[in-house]
Amino acid sequence: MVKKFLFAFGVLALLFPTLAFADDATPSQLTGAIDAVWVMLAAILVIFMQAGFALLEAGSTRMKNAGHVAGKTILTFGICAIAFWAVGFGFAFGDGNSFFGTTGFFVSGLEEQAKSAFSALSFSDVPIGIKFLFQLAFAGVSLAIAWGGFAERAKLPVYFIFGILFTVVIYPIVAHWVWGGGWLAELKMQDFAGSTVVHLQGATAALVATILLKPRIGKYNKDKTVNLIPGHNQVLSVLGVIILWIGWFGFNPGSTLSAMGDGFFGYIALTTNMAAAAGAVAALVVSWMYFGKADIPSMLNGVLAALVAITASCAFVDTWAAIVIGAVAGIVTFFTAQWFEKAGIDDPVYAFSVHGIAGIWGTLSTGLFATPELAEKVGVGQAGLFYGGGWHQLGVQALGVFGALAFVLVLSFIILGALKATIGLRVTEEEEIIGLDLSEHGSYGYPEQMKKAGQNSVSL
Repeated sequence: MVKKFLFAFGVLALLFPTLAFADDATPSQLTGAIDAVWVMLAAILVIFMQAGFALLEAGSTRMKNAGHVAGKTILTFGICAIAFWAVGFGFAFGDGNSFFGTTGFFVSGLEEQAKSAFSALSFSDVPIGIKFLFQLAFAGVSLAIAWGGFAERAKLPVYFIFGILFTVVIYPIVAHWVWGGGWLAELKMQDFAGSTVVHLQGATAALVATILLKPRIGKYNKDKTVNLIPGHNQVLSVLGVIILWIGWFGFNPGSTLSAMGDGFFGYIALTTNMAAAAGAVAALVVSWMYFGKADIPSMLNGVLAALVAITASCAFVDTWAAIVIGAVAGIVTFFTAQWFEKAGIDDPVYAFSVHGIAGIWGTLSTGLFATPELAEKVGVGQAGLFYGGGWHQLGVQALGVFGALAFVLVLSFIILGALKATIGLRVTEEEEIIGLDLSEHGSYGYPEQMKKAGQNSVSL
């Protein structure tokens, strides 16, 4: 134990030299400082995932929309940050009832507010300001996922309005159910880092959007056959996925809110990585068998689907089970993406397949693979079906999935339906054809290339 504290003190001394002269630092203060630095680092990693989403979505869409798709990532994270600070964090983690929090609005960052309003987060001594930033990063990821269903055809004002409402009345309510002491927390639902809370919520909103917006121009022929609309830059998409993979080491291990103890966050990082690796290999192989060619976008979706799936179960399952969970996610996501496309649902970045279907599978997987030792260690729920726990935990997981899916589905239809009936969701046909870069922002993300392609710049 002494060696651990000496090592930790050395690390902190490198990061913050003034601590090297704090002769009166106690072990508990040192532990708290290390935990705070770890969670802050994890928050930065998760916020940096926005860069991954920007590159992935821009690369997966057409050149004429690349600037818009990347740029709205900054806009919407800014909207999310303000809305979550004002209201969303209080609804999610504030003390209240089984359905939503009623305290902790307009986060002050002071510990006095934390002690009086956020008992659901009291298990960690990390300062409330850092806890807020960490949870904000999660809300931002969920909103970024939702935008996948809007890609290449939604009006810019819709991002403002739906972004605020998603952050205030959709995302935080389900977060409270599971993580804020709500009714699913009381039932001991196992969703360690958010397969349902983060990914299924964002994916469900994306599904509603893509249904109400209807397919992009040219996606389907009159006989309902599908036309491929490839993204303009696979290299950007690959780089985006690599950034997301790295960011997930903040997403899942950071959810421990602690770096001390037995280093459990390292085990979570291991299961996270092994699932992602399995998803990449499984999805590429199945696409090779299906298409006769090894499809790179399918491999990228396999990585993300596996990461989504392991997000719920990373702290509850053995390493071998993480590999199984990741591989199944990669395969299932591939086939559901094909099915949705053939069914006439034009989901440009396959948001519901990657984050929704995989989120459902990942949440249910803990009800199958959770070990009794890890469930006891985390202190949530019990062993899964394959470890003698019976059907109870699987039933709780299924109830949580159904409740979250239904809630987000209904509210998203109400909000987006109202927007469609009033200001409209979709740009005009002419604006869609020339691209959202020009129609919404007045310039192309690739002005020289678009000129060469025969497009008119705004100055001509």
